[in-house]
Amino acid sequence: MSIASPSILAPRRKTRQIHVGPVAVGGGAPVTVQTMTKTDTRDVRATIAQIRDLERAGCDIIRVAVPDEEAARALAAIRRAIHIPLIADIHFNYRLALQALAAGVDGLRINPGNIGSIVNVREVVRAARERKIPIRIGVNAGSLEKEILAKYGGATAKALVASALKHVRILEHLDYREIKISVKASDAVRTVQAYRLLSEATDYPLHLGVTEAGTLLTGTVRSTTAMGILLAEGIGDTIRVSLTEHPLREIKAGLEILRALALRPPGPSVIACPTCGRVELDVIALAHRVEEELDKLAHEFSGTRQPADWPVVAIMGCMVNGPGEAREADIAIAGGKGKAALYVDGTYKTTVKEGAIVATVVKQVRTFLCRKRPKYIFDL
Repeated sequence: MSIASPSILAPRRKTRQIHVGPVAVGGGAPVTVQTMTKTDTRDVRATIAQIRDLERAGCDIIRVAVPDEEAARALAAIRRAIHIPLIADIHFNYRLALQALAAGVDGLRINPGNIGSIVNVREVVRAARERKIPIRIGVNAGSLEKEILAKYGGATAKALVASALKHVRILEHLDYREIKISVKASDAVRTVQAYRLLSEATDYPLHLGVTEAGTLLTGTVRSTTAMGILLAEGIGDTIRVSLTEHPLREIKAGLEILRALALRPPGPSVIACPTCGRVELDVIALAHRVEEELDKLAHEFSGTRQPADWPVVAIMGCMVNGPGEAREADIAIAGGKGKAALYVDGTYKTTVKEGAIVATVVKQVRTFLCRKRPKYIFDL
């Protein structure tokens, strides 16, 4: 299904371009999606396994915590085993940043003001410059400097921006400008205010996020609200949805935000009725199962093989709205008692027993992809 509509997006703000490994960030490059591992970085096997799952899910850039020297020593093995850029998240100890750079990471997240003297910062900048490694200045509302909190009366949007620009000036003083910046609060309002102010104050690429956003539902809503507003205004070059959840959920949420704004090609799309007293099928369970199966199918693709023309699948619970939605979808079912009518390209095809609905829909999706792009070969 393709419905032409005018873009609601403002033109992208012009920012400098940096590269995290081979991935361009800013300067008109596509908005990227990243996350952070939730394994112990010192557990190399578990960390690699999680990153590989995230790669298959569409993660563009991955970040790992580096709390100590053992974690820093694990970075080289992790970097060799993965296929997306690796960022080391460093706090307080500049030696860990130096070890991470020596291990071959593709980026650093540090705040120059909290890793010691200017001599320490100069050492990190020198090593990053030699390797052409960018640095993200990551400011969070929960960790602002005391003097900034006092000056601005708390962790306000202006305080976040002031802290970020203070750290930027430290790097600029050392003639280092391979920088991207984030200013994250735990609520959407301050986050939007802070990024608006920051985008007016600098042309460095911006990493969008809501910090400590919360569990799956509340965190997704807060992140989507903030990022949706900012991206629609042309602000933001890379995003991370922070959830108290498995990082796969973060990647899925991030990709869906970009797809909803037409900043990424559409992926598998399932629309479903909210159900009411008329339904005679378990539409809720069916919609979830179909979505899960299509996510698995999407993981069979990688890189440039990812289809740009996934079908829209409609799961409807009755014949009131079912036929109308079927005309708007590529593949649709309209439920009855223990069965459903199958529509393809708006045309009724057959009636399917309830137990066969999921398998039938997935088979139709595979057929659709093969018809659109013959190079996609499946065992139908």
